[in-house]
Amino acid sequence: MEKTRILILGGTSEARRLAAALATREDLDILLSLAGRTEAHAQQPVPVRIGGFGGAEGLANFLREGGYHLLIDATHPFAERISANAATAAERTGTRALAIVRPEWVPEAGDHWHIVADIPAAIVALGPAPRRVFLTTGRQGAHHAEVAPQHFYLVRSVDPVDPPLALADVEYILDRGPFTLESEIDLLRQHRIDAVITKNSGGTAAYAKIEAARLLGIKVVVIARAPIAALTSVETVEAALEAIDHLVSPAMKRGV
Repeated sequence: MEKTRILILGGTSEARRLAAALATREDLDILLSLAGRTEAHAQQPVPVRIGGFGGAEGLANFLREGGYHLLIDATHPFAERISANAATAAERTGTRALAIVRPEWVPEAGDHWHIVADIPAAIVALGPAPRRVFLTTGRQGAHHAEVAPQHFYLVRSVDPVDPPLALADVEYILDRGPFTLESEIDLLRQHRIDAVITKNSGGTAAYAKIEAARLLGIKVVVIARAPIAALTSVETVEAALEAIDHLVSPAMKRGV
């Protein structure tokens, strides 16, 4: 019996959980694609490839040459380029495709949110007066803080910011979620943070900083998700597993 070949575009906890759930199935041949070095350090439950594809056409060629039946986009909500490439490649090759898209965070009573379009706008939203800022957008894009050197920045990322920021008052934390509410409260108090900058990533792993800011009355500058060319999507790994069962059924593979 021919196995169903599935390419998972990963880099998130959802991708790893999905791969683990599918790894034991004898009717499936799974490949997990990771964009960079960070994810490669963690042990993965299925075979892995590292690196990009060379745009939408490169991904389309990879799907064709590999004979893949199904493409799963389980990348980060802010990986707009690869998600757009995935949608284009699926359309060009006629490959069935599915995306896992975490629900966005929404403000609750007690939140002090300022929603912006991108990191430069978030820095501007801090205002001219010196502030103590918890910058949690990751290492990519952190350099935008250099235009506002009057602030103190506490920068948290998984990988080091390289080169370091050209700022006089900055500290770095290398850490990966999930984070607890108690630890986030302690961190914000310890560094006397009065503003948080975050992407609206959704999910639970990084939500504790939102809760902590709410409880401490701290302003949160939230970078909104950009609209992208979307595949058919689900919000959870469990829903993705149900959809995959339907998509890889013999009738669906025959195009019935």
